[in-house]
Amino acid sequence: MTPHTPAPHGPGPDPASRASESVARARETVARVSGTVALRASDADRDRVAAVLAEGFGTGRLTSVEHADRLEAAYSAVTTDDLVPLTRDLPDVTAPGRIPVTERQEVSAVFSKVVRGGRWIAGRHTGLSVTFGALIVDLSDAVLPGREITLRVDAYCGKLIVRVPENAHVIDEVGALFAKRSVSGGAAGGAAGEGGPIIRVVGRVTFGKVVVSRDRADWSLPQAP
Repeated sequence: MTPHTPAPHGPGPDPASRASESVARARETVARVSGTVALRASDADRDRVAAVLAEGFGTGRLTSVEHADRLEAAYSAVTTDDLVPLTRDLPDVTAPGRIPVTERQEVSAVFSKVVRGGRWIAGRHTGLSVTFGALIVDLSDAVLPGREITLRVDAYCGKLIVRVPENAHVIDEVGALFAKRSVSGGAAGGAAGEGGPIIRVVGRVTFGKVVVSRDRADWSLPQAP
């Protein structure tokens, strides 16, 4: 019997060929994915839409309700496709470098009591100041411009109360001198940080009281309908 001699194998593919095949497969995968998945929206993308909406509101093209609804949708958008319908019927901003109206807000009370609540647009940097008075601010139904906002508090011989959304994560950086300060850092039910906003509270209270909480309690806030 003649012993079986295996046929000689030809030379295998060289490393360069294998690399080319890998690159080709990667390109095919990217092409398939890019056709079905939208780009994730960045903070800059949301701010550009906010600027267009601000100009639309300022020029009378949007009502205050439409502006608030679209702005909330803009800052809740996940992809760039979510942003497109919000400005489809509006012209682009005439001043590209303008700062959106949502960048800064100031609310103050001097020798008086001021209540800010309901559907309103907070600033990314919001200043809250009270002198010999009371300032009550409710953020639970407010439009928050972005994932994180900063509240700068300044209370002198006054009372400042802030109600935050139930799922908010509060970072307490408030200083106090001869004052009472109560800032709740977690969220009700342990839901802090699970998609909720981050609210950083900074500033100082002197001879006064600052409370940041999630409960309505007895704050003289208007009752929900």
